[in-house]
Amino acid sequence: MITVMKFGGTSVGSAEAIERVANIIINTEGDKVVVASAMSGITNFLVSAVDTPNMDIDSIVEQFANKHLMAAEQMFDEKTMMEFRKDFDVRLSAFRKALEGDPNDAYYKDLITSQGERFSTLMLSHYLRMLGHDSVALTAETAGIAAVGLPLSGSADLTATANGMTIKVRPLLFQGIIPVITGFYGIKDGVPLTFGRGGSDYSAAVVANALDANMLEIWTDVDGFMTADPRIIKDAIKIDEMTFGEAAELAYFGAKVLHPRTIEPVRIKHIPLKVRNSFRPEEPGTLIHNLRKKGNGLLKSVATKNDLAIITISSAEIAYRPEMVAAIIKKVSEDNIIIYSISTSLSTVAILVSNTDVSNIIRRLNELSSGDIERIDVKNSVSLICCVGDDLLSKCGVTGDIFTAVKEAGVNVEMISEGASEVSLNFVVPMSMVMDVVAVLHAKYIGE
Repeated sequence: MITVMKFGGTSVGSAEAIERVANIIINTEGDKVVVASAMSGITNFLVSAVDTPNMDIDSIVEQFANKHLMAAEQMFDEKTMMEFRKDFDVRLSAFRKALEGDPNDAYYKDLITSQGERFSTLMLSHYLRMLGHDSVALTAETAGIAAVGLPLSGSADLTATANGMTIKVRPLLFQGIIPVITGFYGIKDGVPLTFGRGGSDYSAAVVANALDANMLEIWTDVDGFMTADPRIIKDAIKIDEMTFGEAAELAYFGAKVLHPRTIEPVRIKHIPLKVRNSFRPEEPGTLIHNLRKKGNGLLKSVATKNDLAIITISSAEIAYRPEMVAAIIKKVSEDNIIIYSISTSLSTVAILVSNTDVSNIIRRLNELSSGDIERIDVKNSVSLICCVGDDLLSKCGVTGDIFTAVKEAGVNVEMISEGASEVSLNFVVPMSMVMDVVAVLHAKYIGE
């Protein structure tokens, strides 16, 4: 049995956390493959560093090194510390060399921001060895994780990664060695390409896919998926089981438990996934798989995504001009902007995007021919609410029930998206009212 275990930044964020993670690993039966994020705070530190003009390389290297060495000194005995320092110094030298590279290179930010994982995995692997377990720290380069795509937004080449890991990782399992692999990035034409923020979850799913694992475990700092954000709903409870589709919808539309891209690599090979809490390993977490378990209520969970805006583009009889709609979407996509929902009418197209992307979108749309667009309207500070449940599309009256509850909360619906998924119904409300809507929906339709 092969279990791929991914540990996030808080799970490897200190000496105490790494020691806890190591115990989780060694107490897991069968063959284990570990994927780890950078220590908490490190990726933000690196992003800030590369965004700073005339950065002080000596200061960056010193701060980066001290963070890891302080944790290492708390964990390792004298012999392990000497062995660790040899590997650490080699990687630190490579880090400095990377910082001294060309900042104008398209993949420079990918190279720098992916450095943290190279050191967290090194510490975890050496600690496992100190405990008497054979382990090796692998980077995406040495593990064979192949990537394709544009800078800072890559995707894994699943076929090439499977071929690479069959050669480079699977033989280690036959020898009883625990590989500890960097998350967050793959290799494209010999250089790192990151998978976007939070991409280590996705990396772990790619590794599970490549090795035909029996289980993927995402270890984080929460007990699993909840029926709602517990910061909003105090009586929210953990969801024991979900389908891949339900988890994907919640992850994409606001639940911060799991990176939304994590689902697909394991879904296509029917590999079950568990979300578990590394600070409470006795908790069973949430199991995500193909089998559907009927819930007691109309809904299983409600998630929200805040700080959004609706941009409405008006143009005469746009519904009869598909090339115009295509041109609008193309312009928006030029800056790699995510569109969360689209709605059309005879003469308008409305798109739901992040508030922070509005100015870039308007600038791009103004590049279209002056006669193509009559008016652009923006409604800022709205929130998307994602309602997830069993077969929502096939149940008569579900939409009416949900919007009756919204009406009871005294809230107006600004935009609706239904039909794209059989397990979710999404709609937009003013951000100032989102907590009221979630509270009403949770009280009326979850676990009733």
